[in-house]
Amino acid sequence: MKRIFFLDGSGPPFGHMLLALGGYLGGFDGNFLWNRIGAEYSSNVPVWSLRLLPALTGALSVPMAYQILLELGFSHCAAMGAALLMLIENALITQSRLMLLESVLIFFNLLAVLSYLKFSNSQKQRPFSLSWWFWLMLTGVACSCAVGVKYVGVFTYLLVLAVASVHAWHLIGDRTLSHVRVLCHLLARAAALLVVPALMYLLFFYVHLILVYRSGPHDQVMSSAFQASLEGGLARITQGQPLEVAYGSQVTLKNVFGKPVPCWLHSHQSTYPMIYENGRGSSHQQQVTCYPFKDVNNWWIVKDPGRHQLVVGSPPRPVRHGDVVQLVHGMTTRFLNTHDVAAPLSPHSQEVSCYVDYNISMPSQNLWRLDIVNRESDADVWKTILSEVRLVHVNTSVALKLSGAHLPDWGFRQLEVVGEKVSRGYHESMVWNVEEHRYGKSQEQKERELELHSPAQMDVSRNLSFMARFLELQWRMLTVKSDGSEHKYSSSPLDWVTLDTSIAYWLHPRTSAQIHLLGNVVIWASASLATVVYALLFLWYLLRRRRSIRDLPEDSWLRWVLAGALCAGGWAVNYLPFFMMEKTLFLYHYLPALTFQILLLPAVLQHISDHLCRSPPLRSLFSALVVAWYSCACHVFITLRPLTYGDKSLSPSELKALRWKDSWDILIRKY
Repeated sequence: MKRIFFLDGSGPPFGHMLLALGGYLGGFDGNFLWNRIGAEYSSNVPVWSLRLLPALTGALSVPMAYQILLELGFSHCAAMGAALLMLIENALITQSRLMLLESVLIFFNLLAVLSYLKFSNSQKQRPFSLSWWFWLMLTGVACSCAVGVKYVGVFTYLLVLAVASVHAWHLIGDRTLSHVRVLCHLLARAAALLVVPALMYLLFFYVHLILVYRSGPHDQVMSSAFQASLEGGLARITQGQPLEVAYGSQVTLKNVFGKPVPCWLHSHQSTYPMIYENGRGSSHQQQVTCYPFKDVNNWWIVKDPGRHQLVVGSPPRPVRHGDVVQLVHGMTTRFLNTHDVAAPLSPHSQEVSCYVDYNISMPSQNLWRLDIVNRESDADVWKTILSEVRLVHVNTSVALKLSGAHLPDWGFRQLEVVGEKVSRGYHESMVWNVEEHRYGKSQEQKERELELHSPAQMDVSRNLSFMARFLELQWRMLTVKSDGSEHKYSSSPLDWVTLDTSIAYWLHPRTSAQIHLLGNVVIWASASLATVVYALLFLWYLLRRRRSIRDLPEDSWLRWVLAGALCAGGWAVNYLPFFMMEKTLFLYHYLPALTFQILLLPAVLQHISDHLCRSPPLRSLFSALVVAWYSCACHVFITLRPLTYGDKSLSPSELKALRWKDSWDILIRKY
């Protein structure tokens, strides 16, 4: 809402933009600190508008569940059962009533599945008709929206792609279609399910980067070029800098890798200790580190080894790829140096220092060759912000590298910089870029120190292309380190299936009214049981079909397989990957998978009724049990309603009775 750039590793920006749209329509100005859970909203926060979209998508998921069961070929009764289960699932209601994105993700997941089923069914009757194109294109749009809300939406996208690929494979084998017709079918599917989602995904980021054009606290993890493209922040500092680095230029060098924190090449008057804690000796030269803050000691002067002056000539002589330079520390005038001495914390690498002449047999080795990593030709000029460079030591062929280790107290806890053999491979920690830059004009040291504290005033535009910003932002979002710490309400994927966890969302400050993320235990247990039953029945039918025993008519078998592929498969792809994720997990991560299980449950019930309960009395008994089971699920929904809506003050004994295990025991005794 304030147009400030932010980085969120939880997913692409589409979901956040949808919530912001609700806030914008409600007149929200962004002036609220979202820094404390349970804080009272101020009068300028349009809570209703911000919660409108999650509530709307959660409500629309109910009729979509009904439509999906119909498109799969099941009865209206089964479809109504799926819609009812979606309607009375307490966890889905809770999640859709707050400013959260799970209900939006579930909506687009279901929309993708429904659209594809509509398309697949129209394929049998009117291929290439207007409705055929509409549902095919809507499938691609819904898939891209699911991925755009949260990265886990890609699991449903891959599921739809897999089902579409199988159908396309069967289409290729249809001899009634001409080669041209088959090619048109394949191209249409590729365009709608591959090209359209990719373009939509790019569009989300394009709009996002247009909206958040101002500098903010998340800038530091981005490259200098990205930061300079934002209004304020680094863009304000670097505005008017010279583009081409010349001999005599005063520069700050930022490490491109930026881990564990963004930092700049730095030196200060302190020297390495004579003897380290482990007994190894050092050169006792001036320390060179990487410092994570702006500081005047981050400035260096690019010097021509063949000349003495430290100012830019007229005209300036640009530094090019392959040139040999010296780097002079601006405040101490000592040369960046390395030699065959082990680094303090990385003994297999060389120590990097600023040379102090102790008049002993250790001559300076301060020549560095410039290697522009992202050059277009060998004649490329070293450019401010845009060029990513390696500084390779001429004498020892090591590259200036950020090791990432924190020095002890004698190094002020700054980050260690070492010389690493280039032969050991390329890594971003060896790459640097010029962030701040000015043309040096003062040869005298005192005048130069004053110059280092003053801003440059030259006008050079430096705008990154959208694709460059998109690729960098996408990479940072995928590689940002998530908080793996334990949380009071964190849980494991195994806890979700058994509903052995919950989340307390809200507690009224004056009464005992509260909101918890609690699932309807009858629905969760039955959905898990239905998944197991489906798997067993599927394997049984598969084995018997292998023996040429057809228990089901071919159309019923195909419907059974498709229902399992989309519903059981949807549960599996949205649940199993969490076992491999190294991040803090919560119960709401299971809700997309649960939704597919809920769709599978009425399908399994109808299958049992139609194909396993062959006699009318048995079928009537089974129907009565199903009705009783639905009644039990409704009863649990009503029982847990106070914790779902938070609209009733509860006594301690009432709260204790609402714990699901206690409720389960009560239900067993009651029924």
